[in-house]
Amino acid sequence: MSKRVTSGSELVISGISRAFGAVQALDRFSLTIAPGELVCLLGPSGCGKTTALRIVAGLEKSDAGTVMIDGEDLLAKDANQRDIGMVFQSYSLFPNMTVAENIAYGLRVRKKSKEQINKRVAEMLELVSLQSKMNSFPHQLSGGQQQRVALARALAIEPRVLLLDEPLSALDAQVRTQIRDEIRRIQIESGTTTLFVTHDQEEAMAISDRVGVMQHGRLEQIDTPNTLYNKPETTFVAGFVGITNYIPSVADSKNEVQVLGQVLEISEHSSVVKKGEEVRALVRPESIHVEKASHGAKIITKSFLGPMTRVGVDAGLAELIYAEMSSKEAKKFDTGDHVKISITTEMVMVESV
Repeated sequence: MSKRVTSGSELVISGISRAFGAVQALDRFSLTIAPGELVCLLGPSGCGKTTALRIVAGLEKSDAGTVMIDGEDLLAKDANQRDIGMVFQSYSLFPNMTVAENIAYGLRVRKKSKEQINKRVAEMLELVSLQSKMNSFPHQLSGGQQQRVALARALAIEPRVLLLDEPLSALDAQVRTQIRDEIRRIQIESGTTTLFVTHDQEEAMAISDRVGVMQHGRLEQIDTPNTLYNKPETTFVAGFVGITNYIPSVADSKNEVQVLGQVLEISEHSSVVKKGEEVRALVRPESIHVEKASHGAKIITKSFLGPMTRVGVDAGLAELIYAEMSSKEAKKFDTGDHVKISITTEMVMVESV
């Protein structure tokens, strides 16, 4: 396993706002990233995550707020004065330059000596495992190799902060997973403070120290992937991160709700409810237990997901209820089987209808 380096810089974004006409892209957005940390911004299209990244990079102006690296104000500086590395979705490699020349570009602009450039390029080629491709041109590389060159070029200048803007979305699924893990390894080994923007939940959860979920230009919640998934603080986060069943229910009291015939405790982050109020309970598929029955609910769909299988159950509601189980356990069930479903967790989040 790669050795963790934490010698990076601290990035502090405070109260950033940005409007495009009547559209408020960022609304007093604030975020602090610790030295050497990788933080991912996740959210639906238009939530402001890319705008935040572009403001840090100096490619977009802010209407209010500050951006500081190690206590130094960046907003008064041009993009090329910020000591920031950036990797784009489109890679943006120079087609007429070799791999080594692309990696060396930023060093030449900074007027480093030939000896310094050669040494740093060799280090970067080793870091991204492309020593054998140093004299190749971008068109001679695979998409994954091109992305690693773009990453090496961004890191070659030893940036104080690395920005990654949807860097994997142009790759196919298998390569994306491989390069995702490579980015994490390289980020840990380099110790570079990193802000990563993506719309891919699995990507964000797999490689981040913390994930920030955005909506309407603000952070709904920022936490470790595990906490974000298991202890969402808002119904938006619970519904956006992972798959969630929305099950019609009735509040027994302000603290309990009746879901599928079970009385469960209501999570503290739920909407305030009154006794008898119709609500929706948010339940993860892995918290739904399925067992065979002679009548009642029926399995409509069955999706094999490798070690896990997801089944869709018609329980007479407007939408199917989805349950996840090990694929070994799922062999006992077929579409058309009647089943009984129950909830295995003692606490659920609810929202008003």
